[in-house]
Amino acid sequence: MAAIALLVGLLTIVGGTVGLSRLTGHPGDVARPLAKPSPAPHGSFAAPPLARSARKVARPVALTIPAIGVRTPLERLGRTPQGSLQVPVSTTVAGWYTGSPRPGEIGSSIIAGHIDSTQGPGVFFRLRLLRPGDLVYVRRSGGTLVVFRVYAEHMYPKSGFPTERVYGPTPDAELHLISCGGAFDQATGSYLSNVVVYAAQISVHRARHHYHTRRHGHHPRARHS
Repeated sequence: MAAIALLVGLLTIVGGTVGLSRLTGHPGDVARPLAKPSPAPHGSFAAPPLARSARKVARPVALTIPAIGVRTPLERLGRTPQGSLQVPVSTTVAGWYTGSPRPGEIGSSIIAGHIDSTQGPGVFFRLRLLRPGDLVYVRRSGGTLVVFRVYAEHMYPKSGFPTERVYGPTPDAELHLISCGGAFDQATGSYLSNVVVYAAQISVHRARHHYHTRRHGHHPRARHS
C-alpha cells in the first residue's frame, strides 16, 4: 500500500494534478487519421513468464504498436524530485516507468509518451485511436517479445485521474500506455486530460532476429501536458 501511496499524484505527463475520479467524455477531441499499419514482429512461442515474485524478467527496450504505426525504443523513466513521473527526453520516443513491473511481470507495467510538441506529432499522437483487440508488442533486452491485447481506452481529466486504477496492482500481467489528450489550454500551455490504454498479456515469443530501432538525435520540445 505504501507504494501505491507514493504514486498518488504521479501522473502528469508534463504537469497537472492527479485525482481519483473518471471522465467518460472526450472534450476537445479531434478525429485524426490512422497511420499506415506497420508490420508486427515475429517469433516462435515460448512459455509465459511466472509471477513477478517467482522470476525476474528482462527489462523492456522497444515498443511496437502496428495499428497506429508506433515503433520506438524505450527510455527508462523514474520520478522527479517533486515525485511526479519523469517524461521522455524526446517526443519521438516512449519510456518505461522503472517503478512499475517490467512488461510480462504480474501488475501494471507503465509506458508513457508525448502526444505532440511545438514541431508536430509525438510518439503517442494517435494513442486514442487504439481499440479493443489491437495488439501491442514489447521487446525485452533478453530478446523475448511480449504480446499484449488492448481491452480498453479511456480519457481522464487531470483533476480526476484514477491513480490506483492506472498504477495499482492487477492479478495478471498488464500494460498501461499513457499520454496527454483532450483540450489544450493555451493559457497554461497544458493539456487538460490524460489518455490511458489498457492491455493484457496474451503471449511471449522468443525472437528469431534482432529488433532494430532508429536513433533519435533531435529532441523537439514538448508542449506542457
